[in-house]
Amino acid sequence: MTKQKTWSDRFEGSLHPAIVQFNASIGFDIELIEYDLTGSIAHAQMLAKTGIISQSEAQQLVQGLEQIRQEYQEGQFNPGIDQEDVHFAVERRLTEIVGDVGKKLHTARSRNDQVGTDIRLYLRDQITQIRCQLREFQRILLDHAQNNIETLIPGYTHLQRAQPISLAHHLLAYFQMAQRDWERLGEIYARTNISPLGCGALAGTTFPIDRHYSAELLEFEGIYGNSLDGVSDRDFAIEFLNAASLIMVHLSRLSEEMILWSSQEFSFISLTDSCATGSSIMPQKKNPDVPELVRGKAGRVFGHLQGMLVLMKGLPL
Repeated sequence: MTKQKTWSDRFEGSLHPAIVQFNASIGFDIELIEYDLTGSIAHAQMLAKTGIISQSEAQQLVQGLEQIRQEYQEGQFNPGIDQEDVHFAVERRLTEIVGDVGKKLHTARSRNDQVGTDIRLYLRDQITQIRCQLREFQRILLDHAQNNIETLIPGYTHLQRAQPISLAHHLLAYFQMAQRDWERLGEIYARTNISPLGCGALAGTTFPIDRHYSAELLEFEGIYGNSLDGVSDRDFAIEFLNAASLIMVHLSRLSEEMILWSSQEFSFISLTDSCATGSSIMPQKKNPDVPELVRGKAGRVFGHLQGMLVLMKGLPL
């Protein structure tokens, strides 16, 4: 049986079960739960600071949200498809824990600024993790370059041998690509790290909220100057996908070289058994599956970028 939605008061009928299943996003946005809880805790604390709710109510809300976090981390909170999305699931569970005071959590907040906040918090962490991984990638490239300063290989143009170069010089080209990727993500982080919380559905709220305080609690660098832009902006996500696509271009180029270099025609490198597979019919083969998969998965990232651009191009404010 479908549970009552937070928006269902004006409706006399209920959603068709097929529509419930079609609308549900819980299978995807459950990834945002930790960020949804963090954003909601900051929102509750701001509501108390401004006197919109009492300190006692805020304390109950925060404790309830932290209990949900613990339940999720311990595998005890697994909302089903009838919960619609992660935000509804959290609010329903919160009300079960703290009672009617849980319904006050959404005061002065819309799904629009809530979701925008969650996505930015999530993407901030993802950018930080990827930048750390890029640094590790650079370290590995540098180690190999230092060990191969005097190792000579052919340098190619048009895939024809052109000039002799050191393997170190070749590897450091990828080091520079990774450096640009690292810097690019840092610039995107700055534009991602702006708080939309308090923008409401599109035109703010009549409650006397303190947007700067909630932004400070969430360690955002600032707030949006225009509420309509705040809830509709997805430039930062497109920029991230563009940066991710460039990273995959660089990794795909390296992967293609590894595939070529490991072939018998080139025989520059030999892949270890731990990262290669064989053939079901040709026993002499050693297939470079890992670089092949990296090269192939690049297309998925490019597709996400194109999909996001097509999705956004026709959306009016």
